Amino acid sequence: MSDTKLTVGLVYGGKSGEHEVSLQTAFAVMNAFDYAKYEIIPFYISKQGLWKVGAVLDAPFGAIEQLKLGGEAGDMGMALNAVFSGLTGGSQVIDVMFPLLHGTNGEDGTIQGLFEMANIPYIGAGVLASSAGMDKVVMKKLFGEAGLDQCEYCYFNISSWKRKSHELIIGLEDKLGYPVFVKPANLGSSVGISKAVDKESLIKAVDFAFRYDTKVIIEEFVDAREVEVSVLGNEEPEASVPGEIVSSGEYYDYAAKYTDGKSQMLIPAPVDSEVADRLRESAIQAFRAIEGSGITRADFFLRKSDGKILINEVNTMPGFTPFSMYPLLWRETGVSYQALLDRMIELALERYHFKQNLKYDNE
Repeated sequence: MSDTKLTVGLVYGGKSGEHEVSLQTAFAVMNAFDYAKYEIIPFYISKQGLWKVGAVLDAPFGAIEQLKLGGEAGDMGMALNAVFSGLTGGSQVIDVMFPLLHGTNGEDGTIQGLFEMANIPYIGAGVLASSAGMDKVVMKKLFGEAGLDQCEYCYFNISSWKRKSHELIIGLEDKLGYPVFVKPANLGSSVGISKAVDKESLIKAVDFAFRYDTKVIIEEFVDAREVEVSVLGNEEPEASVPGEIVSSGEYYDYAAKYTDGKSQMLIPAPVDSEVADRLRESAIQAFRAIEGSGITRADFFLRKSDGKILINEVNTMPGFTPFSMYPLLWRETGVSYQALLDRMIELALERYHFKQNLKYDNE
């Protein structure tokens, strides 16, 4: 660590369908840090999985295109040498890593496990929570165990689909009916998701989802409002005010989230105080169900027919631009974007120091 500043390694990009979203997040974070407190070392991972390590930043970043960094791309070993041997910039040591990787190969516990093995602090959820939060099937099983209400679902892998698609279709038609939503089990930002209204569109939707993952989840259609809550903390997590998404499309897909600019975020959500309290309690319950730490955004359905709260999913590395739901919810709750970054780093170091006191032998 430098005499007066913490050095933060910012990892972004990655081999994921959410590569571009990660760049947006990294650009926003780089330009929001208080450079009187921190200096940044950027680590860009290309779509092919190659790493580039940038020079130390002690001022806000330039254009978003520059995030891909100049120079030659190397393998991960070169980047790890920089991180774990303290060789970046000659003698630079990184105090905490900040993985801003959305989706597979980043948000799913893989890079978190790498940091654990290297014994370096990192921001956000741990290995288990990241993995469970990425796999929608495992996540829903944990929610069920925790007693959280959720919509009906079915799931299967690609080998089962190839062997017995006819049986699977009959089973899910009996259980869920139409319409249904078809999703890759391990992906975010609504990538690979389709709505199916009959057998023909179901088959197309499943084939499309299998382009992104080897396991697919099918969920019943729920006529509902979409409400989200941000959670922050380790052992004693806190929940933000809830916010509501009013999608520009039939459902909140990738275009509605990132490209068409027409979806609305209502913050705070127009719900009564009792519903808001139950949403916040359920968000913390979901956070604990996956053994979360650091940050998480919990997404709910508020069913229109009876007002029932249904957990949809959690996101352990939500979008983090100043215009994303996670920081906007905290801003409405009284925590600024910059203060949120400070708190996330504090939580990362708190968890790291707690684990350093654990014993790993029989003495």
